[in-house]
Amino acid sequence: METTPNSALTLFADPQKGRFVKRLNRFAIECMIDGIIVRAHLPNPGRLWELLLPGRTVYLTRQKGVGNRKTEYTAVAVERDETPIVLHTHRTNDAVKWLIEKRALHGLEDCEIVKPEATVGHSRFDFLLTRNGKPLLLEVKSCTLFGNTIAMFPDAITARGRKHLRELADLSRGGTETAVAFLCHWKRARWFLPDYHTDFDFARTVLESRNHVLMKPIAVEWSDTLSLSPQTRELFIPWDLIESEARDRGSYLIMLHLPSDMSVTVGKRGMVHFQKGYYIYVGSARKNLTQRVQRHLRRRKSFHWHIDYLREHADRCTALPVRSSTSLEHDLAAAVSAVADWSVPGFGSSDCSCDSHLFGMLQNPIENKRFIDLLLEFRINRLEKQL
Repeated sequence: METTPNSALTLFADPQKGRFVKRLNRFAIECMIDGIIVRAHLPNPGRLWELLLPGRTVYLTRQKGVGNRKTEYTAVAVERDETPIVLHTHRTNDAVKWLIEKRALHGLEDCEIVKPEATVGHSRFDFLLTRNGKPLLLEVKSCTLFGNTIAMFPDAITARGRKHLRELADLSRGGTETAVAFLCHWKRARWFLPDYHTDFDFARTVLESRNHVLMKPIAVEWSDTLSLSPQTRELFIPWDLIESEARDRGSYLIMLHLPSDMSVTVGKRGMVHFQKGYYIYVGSARKNLTQRVQRHLRRRKSFHWHIDYLREHADRCTALPVRSSTSLEHDLAAAVSAVADWSVPGFGSSDCSCDSHLFGMLQNPIENKRFIDLLLEFRINRLEKQL
């Protein structure tokens, strides 16, 4: 279902283009403008790995006299496939407000805005609306994670989002209408799922709340001047697929960093030499995947798997679950092998026919487009075959 409002919305005046260089922290990035490196405020705490890749075009606004801020630039959007993706989470509510006023928010066309930021109990929700003389509480989420035609939310664990969903469901049981609008900044999206890989608890909360909270994922399109294009599309939520896939089982990647060359005793294998760099370990768990991953992240534990011996020496460690109803471990290992710079023969693969389940890279994997494309394929795009 598509809706075409009568006009466009412009949220950012005279955006300037630059090139993404690197992320400094959750709220700051470095960009290059006309050959000069500048810092920019990033009003989005998400991981954004799939978007913030070196060399990507970013849209920046400039404002002098920004109080205590150390940057006069703000990164408001980034291009993917020559399409602007708005990053400024605080302006998402402005876009939703405009869509409601234009009667373009599917399922809420007959609503009127009473006020923004409505406080109920100990929580504050984005909008208090009225429909047929009755109140309706609306929460808004900005969705910037997507593959080809599937969008997912969130791209980082969101305890706040989970709390809001539960509270909205409780309010609905008490007689107050509630809804969540997921504004997806990707015009090609057709489907929407909670990202059960990244935040399993949030995904289960979505399932538990589906009969109480109105879920409205909407795809929008931004022009190269960052105006909200007239067309919007409501995305389909494949509830049966979510129910079957959002289980605590599947495969996982453990990403580690070794700061220097070293030799490590790996159980019965004995001494193994590792060159400095980034390592990706591929594993699986038929059940209790969350517990398995958390164990790998801990330093203090009894050593059992090969990866336990290497984890002790890594200065950084990140886990990436790939939950699925079918076994993907060996396909995932083969795919990682194809993008890696080297492998460690026999590591973690003593019980299968794979040459290895540990692979090395000189570059940080999250800055490598081939690795990011691999993640998108196994976490999102492969699901298209099941839709």
